Amino acid sequence: MKVEPAVAVVGHVAVPGDKSISHRSVLLGGLGEGETHVQGFGRSADTMATVDAMRSLGVEVEELGDDELRVHGVGLRGLRSPDGPVDCANAGTLIRLLAGIVAGQEGRFELTGDESLRTRPMERIAEPLRRMGANIETEDGHAPVVIQGTDALQGIDYSLPVASAQVKSAVLLAGLNANRETTVVEPKPTRDHTELMLEAAGVKVRRRPGSVTIDPAGALRLGEIVVPGDFSSAAPLFVAVALVPGSDVTVHELGLNPRRIGLLDVLERMGARVSIFNRRRAGREPVGDVQVQHGELIATEITPDEVPLLVDELPLVALLGTHARGETIVRGAAELRVKESDRIEAVTDLLRACGARIHSTEDGWRVVGVPRRLKGGRVDARGDHRIAMLGAIAGLASKEGVEIEGADTVGVSFPGFFDLLDSVVRR
Repeated sequence: MKVEPAVAVVGHVAVPGDKSISHRSVLLGGLGEGETHVQGFGRSADTMATVDAMRSLGVEVEELGDDELRVHGVGLRGLRSPDGPVDCANAGTLIRLLAGIVAGQEGRFELTGDESLRTRPMERIAEPLRRMGANIETEDGHAPVVIQGTDALQGIDYSLPVASAQVKSAVLLAGLNANRETTVVEPKPTRDHTELMLEAAGVKVRRRPGSVTIDPAGALRLGEIVVPGDFSSAAPLFVAVALVPGSDVTVHELGLNPRRIGLLDVLERMGARVSIFNRRRAGREPVGDVQVQHGELIATEITPDEVPLLVDELPLVALLGTHARGETIVRGAAELRVKESDRIEAVTDLLRACGARIHSTEDGWRVVGVPRRLKGGRVDARGDHRIAMLGAIAGLASKEGVEIEGADTVGVSFPGFFDLLDSVVRR
């Protein structure tokens, strides 16, 4: 697929439901009492892998529409041991959170996924779960992950060696069926969707600066979940606006969890104009309408403390740097090397192919802005949805367009991405 240059990016749009919250709505709804009605479900290859996984564990999930589900809970210990491996496809969130959940269930569970998922590190969840008493094996630190569930999990105090919402969530979810409270200490704040949804389900959650503690749960009751728009799906549009003169886009009903929207701060300090309207809440999650308008960009530095607040958007920050006056530096992002691809090298190769002055470091990039549009070129998405989206936005801001090999991988998180892009691009 080739993405041609844009004259401007203009419009009012909505994006699919938040992927992180959609995963959790099905996982926790399946452990709940009675029915959980999910509205705004973000349907994608990743989130449907969660639906299929829970079905394989005995949970009935009704699809009432493209973005509406009814999940029939089986209770905290009601999951059944499957007949074969549970296929988590490409969904890292699913395999890590599900490992925490099944650690406290009866039976044997084998969690696996596609080739990409089987390269990602799994000992980071296996180690704390073993400390809780789980019998868990990995294959040289990777999937397949085999878990023999137990009803004798012990609550622990666990300090995360790396800031990771997925590892934190795996430990907290195992703690639901533990025999005493479980505490996770974070080196830096990470996404707190799990904690917010557990609170909504009636779990006692105590937060302190740098840590979160939950008590064992007797039951979960969610009832209804309204999933806000996915900030990571809106982020490419916002960056396109910042890059292309004359652009102005508003995204409505967007999730504004403060641990997800670090990109908005970066856009503002680089020179784009950002406005937020109609702030409100969907359950415990903050929601609003976000308008971004083009501005002349100046370089910035992303520090390690900021990385967890915009980890999925860091490739887009590198692209912003190619058009900013000065040198943009990203530090503390080594975690990008163990995503669906080595995103540090993938971004470097993609932007260089388009004419950018970018150098990779062990944990990020150094990008020198150029006073003109990138020339464009041909790039490889490397099977990574975030890299495919990056290539598309680079194409809009280029002189000659960008041809993306493997563009269909956007379906992992945002199947309608290119249609939405076409609706706001003027050529």
